[in-house]
Amino acid sequence: MRDGTRLQTVILRPVGRAGNLPMLLRRTPYGVPEKTELPEGYAELAKDGYILVFQNLRGRFKSEGEFIVSTKVDLDDPKAIDEATDAYDTIDWLVSHVPANSGKVGMIGISYSGLTAGLALLRPHPALKAVSDQAAPTDLFLNDDIHRYGALRLSYAFEYAVLEQSEKNANAPFAFDSYDTYEWYLRLGSVANAKKRLGGNLQAWNDIVDHPDRDAYWKAQAWAEKLPGARIPTLTVAGFWDQEDPWGPWQVYRAGARRDPEGINQMVAGPWTHGSWALTTGDRLGNVPLGQQQTGVQFRRDIQAPFFRFWLFGRGAKPAWQAKIYETGSNVWREFPRWPPVEAQPTRLYFHSDGSLSFTPPGALEGRTPPRSFVSDPANPVPYRPRPITPTFSSEGWATWETLDQRFVDHRPDVLTYVSAPLDHDVRVDGEVSATLIASTSGSDGDLVLKLIDVYPENATPEAMRGYQLPIAMEVRRGRYLTDYARPQPLTPDRPTTWPIPLRDRAHMFLKGHRIMVQVQASWFPVIDRNPQKFLPNIYAARDSDFVPATNRIYAEPDRSSFVTLPIVPQP
Repeated sequence: MRDGTRLQTVILRPVGRAGNLPMLLRRTPYGVPEKTELPEGYAELAKDGYILVFQNLRGRFKSEGEFIVSTKVDLDDPKAIDEATDAYDTIDWLVSHVPANSGKVGMIGISYSGLTAGLALLRPHPALKAVSDQAAPTDLFLNDDIHRYGALRLSYAFEYAVLEQSEKNANAPFAFDSYDTYEWYLRLGSVANAKKRLGGNLQAWNDIVDHPDRDAYWKAQAWAEKLPGARIPTLTVAGFWDQEDPWGPWQVYRAGARRDPEGINQMVAGPWTHGSWALTTGDRLGNVPLGQQQTGVQFRRDIQAPFFRFWLFGRGAKPAWQAKIYETGSNVWREFPRWPPVEAQPTRLYFHSDGSLSFTPPGALEGRTPPRSFVSDPANPVPYRPRPITPTFSSEGWATWETLDQRFVDHRPDVLTYVSAPLDHDVRVDGEVSATLIASTSGSDGDLVLKLIDVYPENATPEAMRGYQLPIAMEVRRGRYLTDYARPQPLTPDRPTTWPIPLRDRAHMFLKGHRIMVQVQASWFPVIDRNPQKFLPNIYAARDSDFVPATNRIYAEPDRSSFVTLPIVPQP
């Protein structure tokens, strides 16, 4: 690198391929191949004959330097050294030193490797001709790995910091003394107690707890805001059920779309959990079958391989679509000249005080009806998946939890359920989904979690899907940040307040005979830290005595209506 640091790099050249070949680069903190075998997920790409390059980031495994978990790139500092300059320097070295290369380089990666691919767009080397950033986080306070709109993703953030920074030469999961981590995190108490458990100085975790609000530290991490538009052909990939980075890819795509005169900014999204498009056939979404479609195979064969083949080898045709999206429910791929589709019509689905959902708003004749209420107790938070909750990085439970049947909580007294009548026609939803709750709490702070659910009919096939409650969108909002993420404010107890809840881009068809359900709760543990429900200037400094029960009320009245906004595409 430009400062003399050497990064461990593995270069694999395909046997029996003559001539100058393009290179495909992945930069990762997770380790490079130790054998000359193809890494998982590269079979389709390898058929075209790339020189494959894998590199460990600074401070990981045999790479020199210090590993800092950061998405910051300072384009105004000519002396800055970051992942964007390391990508530039790596490409510069490769095209100068690797024998028989064509002078064309592509970058690819998922998650942290997707991040490093995306960051290369900020300082693109002239030899960088194509980038596929997949599941790349872009603003770690607003969404993705570390927070959801300011609410800390406790279990993931804590366990990831240990995984990546407790050992230089390994990915080292935290050693829990409890099989059920729900119980472990409950015993932990306040977030402030976590440092005592770590026994070391982990930069990633310390930065999280030292910056509880969206201050200058977090704003500097929001790298996609610095993209000037599409300068390099870019294929951005997102999974609708990605349990780690579902939000960032859409921000990269939208940043590229701000200026894209050559039509080189493309978006792909499908029925996938984190990275599953690269490693599975993609014929199922967790427990949910997807008809006869093999979405992972289709992506790798029909989308990803042709993208790099066109831009690095000059073979094939440039796709005419801007977005290629797999729509669940109907189980079809759809191509769009732009996203979201202009024909989608924002339509409100209203809450009613009897627990029903309807496209008809609460009527004036009903008058004021009592709000539905529930008590949220931090001593008994709602689990985010069925217990026992195994450690994040040691089991399959983490990978598919966003696809699980939500009947495991809909009987709890601290979860409100609203459900529609069986649909008399298909409802096709393509675009940005959101919710608006009118809610109050007896506390001075609090969280609200909303889940949009597709309820399968009792005669569904296969039998395992009868009555299945499939989450389509789930999100949390933290009350202290309803006005400003940088300057938290207390809630006024028992005052009805508007809670906007973004539910991200979606593509799903609610089929005739299915029902639409919404669940509302005030905790989601331990994937989200417990809110004490008492306002404190620094929520991470809460003491055990600060955690108090609170009564939450959801309003459904003509002048105080709660609703979900669905971008519905009219059906012929």
